[in-house]
Amino acid sequence: MTKAGRPDLPNSSERFNEDRATYTVKGSQPDLEAGIAAIREVLATLRPKPGVYRMLDARGDVLYVGKARALKNRVANYTQVERLPLRLKRMVSQTRAMTIVTTNSEAEALLLEAQLIKRYRPPYNVLLRDDKSFPFILLRADHDFPRITKHRGARKAKGNYYGPFASAGSVNTTINALQKLFLLRSCTDSFFSRRDRPCLLYQIKRCSAPCVGRIDAAGYAELVGEAKDFLGGKSSAVQAKLNSQMETAAANLDFETAAILRDRLRAATFIQGSQAINAEGLGSADIFALAEKGGTFGVQAFFIRGGQNWGHRAFFPSHTEGLSGEEVLTAFLAQFYEEVPPPRTILVDRALPEAALLAEAFAGPAGGKVELSVPQRGDRRRLMEQASRNAVEALERRAAESGTKARLGRELAEFLELPEPPQRIEVYDNSHIQGTAALGAMIVSGPDGFIKGQYRKWNIKTAQTNDDFAMMREVFGRRFARAQDEDPDRDGGMWPDLVLIDGGKGQMSAARDTLEELGIEDVPLIAIAKGSHHGREGREVFHFPDGREKMLPENSPLLFHLQRLRDEVHRFAIGAHRDKRSRAITASPLDEIPGIGPARKRALLLHFGTASKVRAAALEDLQRAPGVSAQVAQAVYDFYHPGG
Repeated sequence: MTKAGRPDLPNSSERFNEDRATYTVKGSQPDLEAGIAAIREVLATLRPKPGVYRMLDARGDVLYVGKARALKNRVANYTQVERLPLRLKRMVSQTRAMTIVTTNSEAEALLLEAQLIKRYRPPYNVLLRDDKSFPFILLRADHDFPRITKHRGARKAKGNYYGPFASAGSVNTTINALQKLFLLRSCTDSFFSRRDRPCLLYQIKRCSAPCVGRIDAAGYAELVGEAKDFLGGKSSAVQAKLNSQMETAAANLDFETAAILRDRLRAATFIQGSQAINAEGLGSADIFALAEKGGTFGVQAFFIRGGQNWGHRAFFPSHTEGLSGEEVLTAFLAQFYEEVPPPRTILVDRALPEAALLAEAFAGPAGGKVELSVPQRGDRRRLMEQASRNAVEALERRAAESGTKARLGRELAEFLELPEPPQRIEVYDNSHIQGTAALGAMIVSGPDGFIKGQYRKWNIKTAQTNDDFAMMREVFGRRFARAQDEDPDRDGGMWPDLVLIDGGKGQMSAARDTLEELGIEDVPLIAIAKGSHHGREGREVFHFPDGREKMLPENSPLLFHLQRLRDEVHRFAIGAHRDKRSRAITASPLDEIPGIGPARKRALLLHFGTASKVRAAALEDLQRAPGVSAQVAQAVYDFYHPGG
């Protein structure tokens, strides 16, 4: 197990590789007999030990990841095809190889299974369709005056993490209230070190200004301790202490201090009064309720920490065909807690056959015993009923939205003369300022909305950066040449059903000609541009490859949908362009010298003042710079004086 209580992936931990091998049977077309033969060949080598297996197709792509208490018994089930549902028969018919990884226990196998499902996203596994990481509140511990901030991603920084929160909005609201309550700083360390007078946050009573000594280390540490108590569930004690201090200040006629304490108490009341559900007395727990309608499942999650509701979110797992609610919820929980640390209490709305196994697997990441149960009475039962109602309502809303999206898809196909509604739409745009920091951008939209994990950007390398048409040709050339190399059979999900280009006839011609040069003639292209009435929304003109033009009514829902796609690629392209421009502004000529990292660059600039003085320095001067070795000095000198 890793420190986080999870097994490493197979290629990084030999502790799980007691029996790893890949077995292959020739044949590429779906063939039930060939699939059974591949499985039987693996079966002959297996033992009744716990582990994880992967079904692979003829290309080596993962079809399915499964775990087992006894691998030999579990894999043998796939050879009894008459007992398999149609979904698994299709999987067996595509199977041409298997990879086996044994583990020390079934709980370890469950954790490893969740990691591999997230890594490979197999088509026959239940998938948690939400790639966004959850936000946390981080109270850092690597500074004399710790800062409070929002955090996403790996928890590498030293400090206390509180979460998860359901959304960025909920964590931002909570941080703002916590700043008013505890007056903790949120600025970066570099900003903190440069201050010589308080910033605006001090003026609006959201920071105690430790940067300029308005509070000493002991006083700030007391605020940090109160914040930890509050976030850890001791909110009542913190409020009682503040109330006592306020009354004491008022009795001593220190009305200014009493007013500050009163405002802090109001912030605490705001945090607790903004709870959508009453979770008092529950401590820290996650609540999950499942709803099903027409073969589609929705999971409603409530996150309770320290007796406070930190938000709720609905999830809609995919690849659930033919599965029961218990199977879907079990797979969902295993994947959900692959990244999010589980609380000690997990409440679900139904009995799960593998509840004990899940609890055992979660105990490591949770740092102790985990209770996974179905509430039967009292406040817990009322919370579960509320979660169940929310699950049903979220699923009904999604069904209504899906119906609207399906109708828009049909209208889009009809308007753009496509054979069927597009499942993958790619939208392209370029961004630059007078030719500088030029790049091309692509966003992707699918049936369930934007697929942000597949957004791409390209730095313009060969085209004149003030020539939009040449930039479009370069972007399309690089994008689709790669698709031809990596997915020539067009079954790997890299090929779009529709390409939208932000631009007019020129951009359309550039993209069309580039695809023709690559021998690609069956990718639908449409350019969307403002018409002659520039600036008036709703006058967009749609340019077809054959030169035809079409327009939609100003109030058309389909037009609004296409405008939203165009606006999203604008947002992404402009954001990427700003990032590139910011990096260029802060770039230094020293960045080009091989082997010169941030620390050595800083040492050279502090000693000489500017990059030009570093360039003009003699070798002896470079060697005398603090923190610069003779070898580094020689490398810098040789870079600027290649002739000797």
